[in-house]
Amino acid sequence: MKHFAHIMPALALLCSSAALPSFAQHPPNESGGPLLPEQAAYDVTYYDLDLHIRPADSSIGGTLTVHAEVVRPLDWLVLDLDTTLAVDGVRLAGGAAESLSVERRGGRMWIALPRTYQPGERVAAVVAYGGRPHQVPRGGFSGFLWETTPSGEPWIAVSCETYGADVWWPVKDHPSDEPDSMALHFTVPRPLVAASNGRLRDVTENADSTRTYRWFVSTPINNYGVSLNVAPYVEVTTTFESVSGRTVPVTFYVLPENEAKARAALPGFMDHMRHFEEMLGPYPFQVDKYGIAEVPYLGMEHQTIIAYGADYRFDAMARIDWGFDALHQHELAHEWFGNMVTPPDFNDLWLNEAFAQYSQPLYAESRLGVEKARELQAIHRSRIRNNLPLAAREPRTARQAYRASIYYKGAWVLQSLRYVMGDDAFFTTLRRWTYPEGSEELVRDGCACRFATTEDFVQLASEVAGEDLAWFFEVYVRQPELPRLVAEWEGEELRLSWEVPGGLPFPMPIDVEVNGRAHRVEMPGGRATLSLFEGAAVEIDPERWVLREEDG
Repeated sequence: MKHFAHIMPALALLCSSAALPSFAQHPPNESGGPLLPEQAAYDVTYYDLDLHIRPADSSIGGTLTVHAEVVRPLDWLVLDLDTTLAVDGVRLAGGAAESLSVERRGGRMWIALPRTYQPGERVAAVVAYGGRPHQVPRGGFSGFLWETTPSGEPWIAVSCETYGADVWWPVKDHPSDEPDSMALHFTVPRPLVAASNGRLRDVTENADSTRTYRWFVSTPINNYGVSLNVAPYVEVTTTFESVSGRTVPVTFYVLPENEAKARAALPGFMDHMRHFEEMLGPYPFQVDKYGIAEVPYLGMEHQTIIAYGADYRFDAMARIDWGFDALHQHELAHEWFGNMVTPPDFNDLWLNEAFAQYSQPLYAESRLGVEKARELQAIHRSRIRNNLPLAAREPRTARQAYRASIYYKGAWVLQSLRYVMGDDAFFTTLRRWTYPEGSEELVRDGCACRFATTEDFVQLASEVAGEDLAWFFEVYVRQPELPRLVAEWEGEELRLSWEVPGGLPFPMPIDVEVNGRAHRVEMPGGRATLSLFEGAAVEIDPERWVLREEDG
């Protein structure tokens, strides 16, 4: 994937220069982690996936063509593919038909190239494969779901962020590499519909009672954002007038029995879109579409075709009554946070999930009022775990990243950052995070897709704030424990001090309410002393802006 480097600095790939033995450092069904040198040696530019979907025996079969640019001398083309799927053969694309030698080493395919490819050259290979992909039960996550609709028709879906896209197609399964574009061809039995990413180019009715859907993704796409949804869908359509001036097509693929519910929900969904555009800038993928597919699991942020399984309820996500359809709102947030702005390693996955999670209180504050937003944040606070850093400095797999409290704690970190910066600077930071200066114009004929890291966000927030905020992120993001505020009375003086893990600098200000009037107390050096009248009624952080360890 090529990103516009003039807006964000290029990022070096995290990999070892030493050869790695077989698949010891990358067990099957682990997405991300340390990148093999052989995989770091090429950059994927294009994938073409052509699959037959067979509900009768829960199998898939077809081909994946990968096009790549070589960045270091390349003898092996190494792709990831789950061990449940068989490789029928590999050949170079567009050339002679002879097969290439393939070694299966656990969850990887090592394809022996006929010669050493040099930097700047391009290589393309066609992999024929098939079988029964990893299946999960209804409501499960990360794999194929072969379900039936209430009327007994096939209902098929796939979601694979934790296991990785190699659970169903051969891929370089690492978030640091995205194709610049992708073609998707799915053949399904009639009358089923195959809804996927990007723009629908055409549908072919075949003589064998199947039909083939041809989709094309015109922008970069992360591997786990590629998806397939098959059911006897009906299409509920509308358009959205973007702040860019463009009319965006919107399609909701729904089960026939839920068409009325979908039509009733769509205006609310479009208000979610409106709020995000007001806050963050244009919907990123306007040249393709905005799509929603009803699925037999809760949800997922698949690019331009988010998975929706909340059953049109406001309390389906995390068993919280949000006051609106928070599942849709959360997954839509990922079109900006995750699909457009993408961490190149799962160690920065909080940049996706925390930002999307905090979007629910922000939407509630805008539409339902401050008290509802505070109620939601209080629920977030009760679910925080301080077990792991939100953003480790070493590579992580997706499953390792999700072990940290990247949703609830991450949302609270952003709440505290908003307090430190103030609303104007905080929301300016969010807007410039999604659309750096000059990049909004890119959405008219493409998208402003790019990689970005925690350090990039620290630099941006510091620039907007006009002060170095690295101390804030070192405490809240780079290590797991929370700071503790110590309040001690001595006569008529209230002494405040921060106890911080490892003695890290932490000049976090705090609101102190005295006799019903709040004052912001600056704490340079992590300490402050207030002189108060005897008998004054004092409450610290009355509106609960600052995330900290609480007594009791």
